Amino acid sequence: MKIKKYGNTELKIKEMAQPIADELGYDIWDIQYVKEGAEWYLRVFIDKEDGIDIDDCEAMTRPLNEKLDELDPIKGGYIFEVGSAGLERELVREEHFKACTGLEVRAHLFMNVNGSRDIIGTLASYSKESVKLVTDGEEKEIPLSDIAYIRLYEEFEFD
Repeated sequence: MKIKKYGNTELKIKEMAQPIADELGYDIWDIQYVKEGAEWYLRVFIDKEDGIDIDDCEAMTRPLNEKLDELDPIKGGYIFEVGSAGLERELVREEHFKACTGLEVRAHLFMNVNGSRDIIGTLASYSKESVKLVTDGEEKEIPLSDIAYIRLYEEFEFD
């Protein structure tokens, strides 16, 4: 995996979305402008301290959609979505790693290590080349090139 940076289109959208998010009390977790199959998608992922619900997504969608229509920063068609970053959100940008240092994460590896492709531990640090996770009291350095993705880890209990 590589730590991603915003592209030009994503930066334009972030500049438009940030004042709206600030006014509503939301954090922008990520903005993605991606092609999937024949369609382009513009996705804005938001967060707030007590979590995001459908009403929050709608509250962000309406004014941002109006701004997108007014300024028309993207030529061509696309599907616009606003959603929650989610409990087990993926860490892809430098600011994600900064915000999540000290939290539990799950690194999903390309290859098995000791019979598993997942390492769960506390994110101790990161760099452009690797992350350090503390698991079972031991710090492990994992090259980013060995990691398919990293997500916040939330253990769910089922009754």
